[in-house]
Amino acid sequence: MMVLENGPSCDFPEYNARTAEVWDRLADWWDDEIGDGNPFQDLLIEPATERLLALQPGERVLDIACGAGRFARRMAALGAEVVAIDQSKAFIRRATQRNADGTREIDYRTIDATDSAALLSLGEAVFDAAVCTMALMDMASIDPLISTLPRLLKPGGRFVFSVTHPAFNSGTARKIAEENDRDGSLKTTYGVAITDYASPYVHMGVGVPGQPAPQPFFHRSISMLFNVCFQHGFVLNGIEEPALPEGTESSTPLAWANLPSIPPVLVARMANP
Repeated sequence: MMVLENGPSCDFPEYNARTAEVWDRLADWWDDEIGDGNPFQDLLIEPATERLLALQPGERVLDIACGAGRFARRMAALGAEVVAIDQSKAFIRRATQRNADGTREIDYRTIDATDSAALLSLGEAVFDAAVCTMALMDMASIDPLISTLPRLLKPGGRFVFSVTHPAFNSGTARKIAEENDRDGSLKTTYGVAITDYASPYVHMGVGVPGQPAPQPFFHRSISMLFNVCFQHGFVLNGIEEPALPEGTESSTPLAWANLPSIPPVLVARMANP
């Protein structure tokens, strides 16, 4: 368990089994609902991740918590050799089915990213890069992964991860709207209110409206996420906080599309010395 210096643990290993059960239950519904993309993936997460990864054809990449393989397929299309892992057999089955045409060769494996020994079975110093797309906040324990990655990556390799933004889009975040009279005209201003940020905590929520069961989210502040990486030798050398551009279609007044100056996502690149 990772215990931060002068601070609480940011891992919750007692939730490991429960988290695995939830994602096996959600996998088929999740892939049906957003497997072909949504504004967060299309406009925020994937473009920023691709910029920070800066993949070169022929590079070997580890896709951690790959889900149904959407981003693995994007990387393979860019010429990368992709090994994609997920603890959910249901997600790996879906990913394999989506890859059945054989146009993009991807090595899918059922591996739990909270199991260091299972991760090391992939080999040491064999990957040019690793990516974990919108999954660290879904993992009860992240220290086993972060502590093992330096051994999986080649010297100078990089690790790019994306998460819901801990400062603006976690468990206690509430989107708000205020109506103000400005020079005789009523104007609605949208924002975010936060009541708990500094301490790690678990909350049950939904990633996509309508999903058949809530999932556990694990809140870790930005400093917690970065310090876990720093304590295992990584160096931060790239970061983006993408927000939806003005004019993005929104379904409700309090959708993220109405907050173009507040980033719902954080994307970071860590270098392996």
